[in-house]
Amino acid sequence: MVNKKVGDATPALAALHRAGVTVTAHAYEHDPRARSYGLEAADALGLEPARVFKTLMIDVDGTLAVAVVPVSGSLDLKRAAAALNGKRAQLADAAAAQRATGYVLGGISPFGQRRLHRTVVDASALTHPTVFVSGGRRGLDLEISPDDLVAQTRAVTARIAR
Repeated sequence: MVNKKVGDATPALAALHRAGVTVTAHAYEHDPRARSYGLEAADALGLEPARVFKTLMIDVDGTLAVAVVPVSGSLDLKRAAAALNGKRAQLADAAAAQRATGYVLGGISPFGQRRLHRTVVDASALTHPTVFVSGGRRGLDLEISPDDLVAQTRAVTARIAR
């Protein structure tokens, strides 16, 4: 189940707990001056950036969706749109992303969002025994198997990172 070594549960932790998914929560001291939340997490936790994934909200043909890519790269919007059977994708407006997920930027988790969005996870996640994603707040990452990440978000996998 959930190994909670952190204070209050986030909606992400609560959702995974309800689903009976094994995750380990890793808390670190967030620096508000950090330029990249994901690279900050990798550095603070002593991880290879390819194992730490960022959750990006995207707009695919007018509908919000989720893209999960390694923090070591960037999102290829054309590939993300194609993976979700869309024509065009762009990064979602920050305010819309926060409203739709219930999380703040830098703390958007693929789990426990206000509603389930179509999700695509970069296929590179499947090459690791576990990956790290936001736990629903800045300074909290969740270590999870890539299979559980895909299953719990009902994601498709595709090469969407550059």
